[in-house]
Amino acid sequence: MGRKFFNSFVLPAILSGCTAVVGTEDTEPGTIPEQVAALAAPYQNVSTARLLPRDGCYWYLHQGPVEPTLLPLRTIDGRPICSARE
Repeated sequence: MGRKFFNSFVLPAILSGCTAVVGTEDTEPGTIPEQVAALAAPYQNVSTARLLPRDGCYWYLHQGPVEPTLLPLRTIDGRPICSARE
């Protein structure tokens, strides 16, 4: 009974914590236009910024205390920086 409980309840709960890796369709870091870098707030690492095609906005890699996280690149006013839509 103990093994059935583990296999049917505990194991799926453990595996559900896994997340997918960010896809490779994103542009490489550091390939942003100079105008975008000039708009960005100074506390962001624009050398790791990239344009994500799924939302058309620029994101940068923030080195947090636990793990690196992609955060939206923002202006000094706090607005996200996105590319023009056609």
